[in-house]
Amino acid sequence: MPRRILQGTVVSDKSDKTVVVKVERSVQHPLYKKFIRRSKKYHAHDPDNRFKTGDVVKIRECRPISRTKSWEVLTDEAPAGRSAVDTVREAGAGLVAGVASVATGIAGAVAAGVAAVTGSGSETPPEHGA
Repeated sequence: MPRRILQGTVVSDKSDKTVVVKVERSVQHPLYKKFIRRSKKYHAHDPDNRFKTGDVVKIRECRPISRTKSWEVLTDEAPAGRSAVDTVREAGAGLVAGVASVATGIAGAVAAGVAAVTGSGSETPPEHGA
């Protein structure tokens, strides 16, 4: 009998050599015919502790390894050096740095424009009504 293979997201990697994988599936409601998301968590064997929270992995049914573990993570789907969460964090940090440099450039241009309109910018503006 072939072993089942499921795909899901790692939601916990706190245990040694174990990851918790959340697998979602869509089921049609019998009366209302609307598709509903159902999810289930599986404990899977990760002997090298390679997978981190947020990684998308494939798991395969295997012999019982412990009381709750009867799935193993397929190693051919290993992340290439870092997880998706780290990639998003780095992209966000780069974006923040880019926005900060653009804001600094705009502030300098505005200050130069104000100085050009008012003169040198060091004089005090004339009092109105005096």
